[in-house]
Amino acid sequence: MSVQDSIFPEEIKKNLNTTIFGEKFHYFEEVGSTNRIARELADDGAKEGTVVICETQSDGRGRLSRTWISPRGGLWFSFILRPQMSPKKAPIVTLLTGVAVAKAIRGFGLDAKIKWPNDVLINERKVSGILTEMDTDSDVVNYIVVGVGINANVDRTVFLEEFKDRTTSLKEELKTDISRVDLMQSFLQEMEHYYTSFKNKDFECVISEWKRLSGTLGSHVRIETPAEEIEGKAIDINPDGALILELSDGSKKTIFAGDCTHAHRN
Repeated sequence: MSVQDSIFPEEIKKNLNTTIFGEKFHYFEEVGSTNRIARELADDGAKEGTVVICETQSDGRGRLSRTWISPRGGLWFSFILRPQMSPKKAPIVTLLTGVAVAKAIRGFGLDAKIKWPNDVLINERKVSGILTEMDTDSDVVNYIVVGVGINANVDRTVFLEEFKDRTTSLKEELKTDISRVDLMQSFLQEMEHYYTSFKNKDFECVISEWKRLSGTLGSHVRIETPAEEIEGKAIDINPDGALILELSDGSKKTIFAGDCTHAHRN
């Protein structure tokens, strides 16, 4: 069996030192969307840490319902969380997932950086995206489904022409295939560590590590929201995961959600 074909759950579970993530897997050759399946499972009461993983997605989605190309050779998966917390803290889940992805990739010797709010980059090119969806009742989170796509053993030739210059893969950067099992195990173990901190309300552990791995802080950025487009220097994130910009007039603005484009670092 080739390296890129070995993401069967029994392979991932071998020597996996986690108690929350990876006990229950749902594996598919092809699905429309792992997030959609994970939401259905969560609605039916699936336990926290359940993972849905596939070889390819035919209808993968990113933020704002954008298409996410999910060819064979990548890691495409979603997992279910049931934190007993206010929806206000949900954005931190996206941040800690980004930390777990970045650290797993860095384990292969690559300088992965996190771009606020939900991308992981290598040399300013996107290698991973995160999609977080939430079901709430009043002021309580019922569940959160987090979808992750990592361009692992993917050739750039499969990317849409408009994205080729902005996208990369671990295979492209390393000039060789990697073990997707090793990558997935590393991610799940990092995720367990930071999610446990999150559940214990140790948000500073997550925030400080995100800042350390951030490729956004210190950069001049442009943020697009449905209401406005704004530019400034990204100087910090607040305890709820919102980005703080310093504008040209010296004032500060807090951005809770939006599309972020890096311009340059000071």
